[in-house]
Amino acid sequence: MPDYIPAEVFPPGEFIRDELEARGWTQADLASIIGQPPSLISNIVSGARGISPDIANALAEAFGTSPDYWLRHEIAFRLSLVENPPKHIQQRARLYELAPVREMQKRQWIPAPSTAEELEAALMRFYGTETPDQVPSAIRVAARATGAATVLTPSQYTWCRQAIRLASAIRAASYTRTSISEGLPLLRGLMAEPEEARKVPRVLASMGIRFLLIEPLKGSRIDGAALWLPDGSPLVALSTRFNRIDSFWFTLCHELAHIESEDQQGSLDKGALDTDLIGASEAVVEEVEQRADLRASEMLVPQAQLQSFILRKQPYFSKEAIVQFAHKVGVHPGIVVGQLQYRRCIGYHANREMLVGVRDIVAREAVTDGWGHVITTF
Repeated sequence: MPDYIPAEVFPPGEFIRDELEARGWTQADLASIIGQPPSLISNIVSGARGISPDIANALAEAFGTSPDYWLRHEIAFRLSLVENPPKHIQQRARLYELAPVREMQKRQWIPAPSTAEELEAALMRFYGTETPDQVPSAIRVAARATGAATVLTPSQYTWCRQAIRLASAIRAASYTRTSISEGLPLLRGLMAEPEEARKVPRVLASMGIRFLLIEPLKGSRIDGAALWLPDGSPLVALSTRFNRIDSFWFTLCHELAHIESEDQQGSLDKGALDTDLIGASEAVVEEVEQRADLRASEMLVPQAQLQSFILRKQPYFSKEAIVQFAHKVGVHPGIVVGQLQYRRCIGYHANREMLVGVRDIVAREAVTDGWGHVITTF
């Protein structure tokens, strides 16, 4: 007997009755054939009891069908007895795909509303859009992240949106195309001692660049971003995901290189992303990111001097030699270690004691969201 899916939903017992009638069997006959009590057959036919996988197998053997024929009828019938699920479940599921809702609530970026409609309204306020279909909306950002994604993830986009939302609390001078070249000597003067990193926010503000720290959202793997605000002014946001002096300064200089080159100052179509750069193809991303890396390295340590040091000392770089060279070029030894690791001259396990953390130092004067610093934005 071939299987089929009925156009209407009937209790499985109706189909059992049809099979019994076609064969001239009674319910007692079927019970005897499959080795079950007559009361069980009676309860199944009346709908008082469902068809289990074991019974489905037995009915399939008795009637020459497949077991899933009976299980499909059973499932369809049971589902027909259940009321349609509330529409808010689908709405909430869509919103949770759109945004890292739980983390946003935990970080107090949005409230914890009781209804799906209230949640949607809270997210639209956060993203600055009128409908969920408008998220992500266009942003102007060059982001440094780990991974090979080709689209902006909800966590990455949300992190960038929070940076933009917080920027209004930061005062800064007017930015010009010469701001970075003119202000770079001031920044380099802060690179020798970890404690001097606390002055980074005010120096950048004097250059017309807003600066803040935001703890990364889970799974975002974002290190930093250079963003252009609606008025055309630049903003640098860092996650200090790796709390090391070399990572802090390299990522900061990397983002400054993006600003200096005006990467992504043009508007983007819904924040398209490729690996480390939002809004560009793979070829462009590779070129732009390599350029930003090279410029960042030059901002930190004059590369001609670093190359000369490497040629003289390789393959053995003693701690004393690193400290002396760092003193010569005016940076912390950890920055030199980071550059040597970046060039793969030494392993990432080497000289770890020089890679001191600066997050807490910078957070003393920077607008900071995370690591115990809570900024309510709703």
